[in-house]
Amino acid sequence: MKTSTDRILTTHVGSLPRGDALADLLVARANREHHDADALDGAVARALRTVIARQLETGIDVGNDGEMPRTDFVSYAAERMNGFGHGDGGPQRRLPVDATEFPIWFSRIRESGRRRISPYGLPQAIGPVSYANLDGVEAECTSFRRALAETGDGFAETFMTAVSPGFASTAMVNLHYDRHEDYVFALARALGAEYRHIVDAGFILQIDSPDLGIERSGYFQDRTLAEFIEAMEMHVTALNEAIADLPRERIRLHACWGNRDGPHLHDVPCPDVLPVMYQARVGALVLPFANPRHAHEVEAFRTLPLPDHMALVVGVIETTNNYVEHPQVVAERLVRAARSVGDRTRILAGTDCGFGTFAGDTFTAEDVAWAKLGALVEGARLATDELWGPQR
Repeated sequence: MKTSTDRILTTHVGSLPRGDALADLLVARANREHHDADALDGAVARALRTVIARQLETGIDVGNDGEMPRTDFVSYAAERMNGFGHGDGGPQRRLPVDATEFPIWFSRIRESGRRRISPYGLPQAIGPVSYANLDGVEAECTSFRRALAETGDGFAETFMTAVSPGFASTAMVNLHYDRHEDYVFALARALGAEYRHIVDAGFILQIDSPDLGIERSGYFQDRTLAEFIEAMEMHVTALNEAIADLPRERIRLHACWGNRDGPHLHDVPCPDVLPVMYQARVGALVLPFANPRHAHEVEAFRTLPLPDHMALVVGVIETTNNYVEHPQVVAERLVRAARSVGDRTRILAGTDCGFGTFAGDTFTAEDVAWAKLGALVEGARLATDELWGPQR
């Protein structure tokens, strides 16, 4: 995993704006509506070339495929695996505490017409989960490599995202396994094959594990903090089992508190869960510190030092609003993070979350998202000047 000894590299969390035409086709597929499969394939191929070119034009150092082929960052796995479906009735994913405490806010979210795929109605585990084959991940890797070759790969490094066993288990409800733990470890055994395929294909593997933050006020909202921490340690143990044979320096772990424009009043503080994240067998953490609820928590690295083998991708761009951050604000956030960690060479600049975690459901307009990434790049240059001295 590339870092730099003379400047701050730039990256992002994964999903990028897909455009209306592609989003419409992906939503239709997700909702099991009639759609033209050939048109979808063509739209994905065009979107891949466009999103790679725009990242390079913007100045992103460590880029990806923008998750163009996926409806979202979690249920894509159900499309590739056995054991998932939509049960007859039964439990759905729990709403967050904010939804009941702030019903006016939540009703506006639901009535906005923007959310076209419900994150609370994802596929459920209705049988043993397993991969029949790896055709899905192979197709995604192949299409990304092809688009990179066609566009001219100018990235310092490339990455691909994959959902964690822990978040898959809380987002896609278990209707089959006797215990939550059994479900998590079954997912880990299955997803491990996908993780290996991504690394073997030459990409950095980013594992998306928002359960480490978001599920304190979601799936585990009725538990004590100690019980939540214990559950997250189990989730990380399962993840470590899945990546045990992979080089940790090829893996980065993203955790967050949910990519939604909401109150976040009941989010678990970052310092409470950092020790759990440190247990993950990965080479970097990707964490959100631009949002107004958690920005101050970047100071936690002073008292909970980042392990020597880990880098930190610092979220310095908010992905749930349409303010374009001033580059100087971005620089200040990066300098603060570097000083908190105590090592400027282990800092990368990133976003708080993805810009399109669900196709057709974005808080930030497409043109604004690219302007924000431009501010990210310029802010990283300013921070580099402050931390290393003016660059030639």
